[in-house]
Amino acid sequence: MAVTIKDVASLAGVSPSTVSRVCNDNPSISKETRERVRKAMAQLGYELSPASITAQESRAIRMVGIILPASQRETYDNSFYLEAIRGVSKYCNMHGAASMIITGRDDHEVLLALENVRASGQTDGFILMYSKKNDPVVEYLVEHGLLYVLIGKPSQSETPTICIDNDNLLAGHEATDYLYDLGHRRIAYLSSGNTYLFSADRKSGYQLSMLQHNLPVLEEDCVELDGLREDSTDKLRALLQREDRPTAVVVSDDLLAVSLERICIQMGLSIPDDLSIISFNNSFLAQLTTPQLTSVDVNSLQLGYEAASQIANHADNPNLMASKIIVPHRIVERSSCKAVK
Repeated sequence: MAVTIKDVASLAGVSPSTVSRVCNDNPSISKETRERVRKAMAQLGYELSPASITAQESRAIRMVGIILPASQRETYDNSFYLEAIRGVSKYCNMHGAASMIITGRDDHEVLLALENVRASGQTDGFILMYSKKNDPVVEYLVEHGLLYVLIGKPSQSETPTICIDNDNLLAGHEATDYLYDLGHRRIAYLSSGNTYLFSADRKSGYQLSMLQHNLPVLEEDCVELDGLREDSTDKLRALLQREDRPTAVVVSDDLLAVSLERICIQMGLSIPDDLSIISFNNSFLAQLTTPQLTSVDVNSLQLGYEAASQIANHADNPNLMASKIIVPHRIVERSSCKAVK
């Protein structure tokens, strides 16, 4: 029986698309991975010209690995990921492919799961549903020459990274502008921290808008929460109990905005009479609250769909330049914001 590219991939411990990229001298493949694939080819006696490989291996994707951020719980409560996964599934269903979820309680557990998936050789590429600084998962994917698409802005290996993202800096700027246009001048910013780059960019957009409107950016008005634990919500109470408390808040996602609404109710504050809130993601949570949240729709379903599409494009055409795609956003107005008289 003739040796196939799948046999080489199995022996080398990489995906078939990685073998194809090695044969086509793709610069995104690390030296260690290239040498391992070449060794497997020599061991099996596999010889095929790059042109033949490209023609033979051009096909629809079979399996996409979806990597969620490591989390004890919060990730699974955030509907952004559900919508993005639905987008990936929509593309896969239309093209006869399947998807699998890869996650864990911490980075170590995610890497173990990823190693098992890589060893199976069944996955054409991976979609990272997040982007954060100094991510060991990205380092692993790059080290092993695995095809991956990042939903977010890359902080490492920027040039060869295929990414699908929103313009989060612009979105943060426009959300703050929206409150300014309603007459608000004391505007706070609430986030879950800057570990994930989308949150850092939205905060930068908020700060840029404030400065352009000649409004002070006060440290005490920028609250970063470590999850939704009781000690974290104490920070919200402290913000809202000040005599000079803000009249409006930009919140980095709907899940945090729901928590903020709950605190306001406990403190006897009315939304939007006492506090206007604009958040991000336009998830189902934004429509379940009372009042319903004004929210920036980042089109998470489209982010997932485009990510799966890029996996297919680059699996079939390993020599393609790394794509950088921006998915547009829009503000969905509801009743959580009110003009200042």
